[in-house]
Order: sequence, then structure tokens, then C-alpha cells
Amino acid sequence: MANPLATPLTVRLGCRLPIIQTAMGWVATPRLVAAASNAGAFGFLAAAVMNPSEVAENIAKLRDLTVHNFGVNFHSFQPGASEIVEIILANRNRVRAVSFGRGPDARMIGRFRDAGILCIPTVGAVKHAQKMAQLGCDMITVQGGEGGGHTGAVPTTVLLPQVLDSVDVPVIAAGGFADGRGLAAALAFGACGIAMGTRFLMTEESPVPADPKAAYVRAGTNDIVVSTKVDGVPQRMILNPLLRRIERSGWIGMWKRAIEAGIELKRQTGLSFAEIIRTARAMTTHGEMPLEQAVMAAAAPMMIQRAVVHGDVENGLMATGTVAGRINDLPNCADLIGQIETDARQRISALCG
Repeated sequence: MANPLATPLTVRLGCRLPIIQTAMGWVATPRLVAAASNAGAFGFLAAAVMNPSEVAENIAKLRDLTVHNFGVNFHSFQPGASEIVEIILANRNRVRAVSFGRGPDARMIGRFRDAGILCIPTVGAVKHAQKMAQLGCDMITVQGGEGGGHTGAVPTTVLLPQVLDSVDVPVIAAGGFADGRGLAAALAFGACGIAMGTRFLMTEESPVPADPKAAYVRAGTNDIVVSTKVDGVPQRMILNPLLRRIERSGWIGMWKRAIEAGIELKRQTGLSFAEIIRTARAMTTHGEMPLEQAVMAAAAPMMIQRAVVHGDVENGLMATGTVAGRINDLPNCADLIGQIETDARQRISALCG
């Protein structure tokens, strides 16, 4: 009998199992990426929150931590993006894929493909999947509304078959996956694998400090909400003291937090406020947004960093998928992926039997 877990994803990425560890900002560090990759998944490094020198340094660390190839996530509108692209291309012997949301054009995608690097964008709508396929992307990750961070309204179970019916490239399912049952279900839909963020965030190798990790474990599905007040577009997060204040606040309070976080972003990156606003506008709606919304978009990553890097669960934001509401443990990546494989094979065997 053919191996049901051998798919176009495992063949093209060279991993043992059709599981992708997504590139969560400040979470998908070399240690987590290596642990996921060494356990049989395919890991993506979160370079979208790094400057070029940090990208080069972290790729070098990752090369030493795993013998497996890995992916790099970036945004074409982030500061230093052109230099980051060159760093990725210089490491083409180990970087097997890049992931991104909006950004790369056909020329940049062509450069990656010419270098043997697969392009795997993440989309949340059918039209975006079609556009990415037209631009020449090799595979597409489809994130349904259950996903963490910026998210859409269409559930994975509806969006996934819509995209599968509309493109001719392999499709990876994301949004709501955490175990072997989910992997078996995604394969039954016709996906070539699953991508998981929150499940990998909630592991031993995740760099998230103990207090926010405990908050993720405690959270039930009723504690996870979608807010449009953080940066003007829907984001799924754990409802904590800061998010409650944001939901209650008027525009004065929101501006105050935006300016405070903008100052911190300026300190960390050396960008001017004008550059921060331009980056934020490009990140969301290609420049078509009010000034106050752009400032909030620039501020949001700093508020997330407070929680997942500095461990402040009161004054930071915790992006999460809905699936966190049913996860109650923090296994290491090897045990997690081993259990997913066992469960997936059992589910598929039961269906075939």
C-alpha cells in the first residue's frame, strides 16, 4: 500500500511528513524551526520581523542546528527587503522555500524559482490564491478564518475546497489544525498537507516565555476573539487586559498606544516615523488607508512582542488560532509530530478499512 502521508509537499520540500511549521513573528526562531524540521515537518524561519543582519545571523544558526532544508518567511515591503532577498538567494543550498503574504511580483518569484527555491504564499481568499498561481507560485497555503493573527471570515472547511477547485497547484491547509485527525481530514479534502502555527507556538521549543505560554494553555474557545480595533483589520487574539482596554477605548486611547509603540519600533529599527507609516500602509492595503490606521498597524507588532518576547501578558497582545481553545499541553516537537503521524495513519487506515 502506498504511503498516504507521502504527498507533493513531502516530495518537493524534502520533509518526511506533510506538516509545515509556520513563520510566526518572534516565535519561529532557529531553535523551533530546527526542532520541527528534525522531527519530520518543514519549518519556516520568521524573517519578516528581522533586519538583514539578523536574517543572515539566524540562517547561519539554523544551518548548524539541522541537516534538513528549511524555509524563510519575509515581506517584500519590510525595511531591507531587497537585501534579505539576496541573503536568501545566497543560501539557496539550504533554503528550500520562501513564504509571504502580499508582496513579491512575478519577477521576484521568477528569481526564486530560477534558484530552485519554492514560493509558497499564504492567502485567505480565492481571488488571492488565483493571483498567486498566475504569478508562478509553486504551492499555496490557504488559511481559513480559524487561523491566528490577521484572518478572514470564511472557515477553512469552506475556503479550502473553494481554492482547491480554482487553482492547479498543490494546496496546503491552515487554520484550525493541531493533530492527526486534522491532517487526515485535510488530505481527504485534497490538500497536500497542513500548516500549523499555534500548535507549534505551544511546544517546549517555542521561545515564548512561561507566563504567556500558560495563558495560551488556559484559554478556552470563548477567550479567543477577533478584533478590528488593534490595527483596523480583523485579528484573532486571546482576550486579555490589554485587548479589553483596546476594545473599550476611543480614538484618543488608541492614538496614545500607537504613538508609544511607534516610538519603541523606531528605537528598535532606527526607522523614521514616516518610514514606519509607509511600511504599515504597504503591509495592509497597498497604501490606501487613513493615517491613524497606518499608525495602529505600525504599533501592533510591538504590542505582540511585549507578550511573546518579553512575557507581559497584561500589556501585550497574544495572537492565536481558535484551535488554542482545545490545546492543553506543551509537548516537545518530536513527541507532537510523532503523535500526529500515529493518529493520522490510524484515521486513514480506519477509513480505508
